[in-house]
Amino acid sequence: MALPHTVFLPHPQGIVIHDQTRIGRDVVIGHQVTLGGRDFSPAAPNIEDGVYIGAGAKILGGVTVGRGATVGANAVVTKDVPAGATVVGANRILSKPSLYALENKG
Repeated sequence: MALPHTVFLPHPQGIVIHDQTRIGRDVVIGHQVTLGGRDFSPAAPNIEDGVYIGAGAKILGGVTVGRGATVGANAVVTKDVPAGATVVGANRILSKPSLYALENKG
């Protein structure tokens, strides 16, 4: 699996990425992040453009993290995250939009 050229890994230690994971452009992935499967399922995460994934986050299974979303440090994500949303803890989606949210340009 090749990462897009615009993916930024500020501290690329301990990152685990499932070979079927799809990663969009302009994604930031912190250290100790896992993008992996769940319960022996072949499904893998889909990370859309402009997503920020904080250090230690775990995104598991066939979930989609929407465009411009933020995944907080050490969050565990097993459900879809809407575009522009922030998720922290265990699937807790905050109502306030992410500061990293990309504007919809059509």
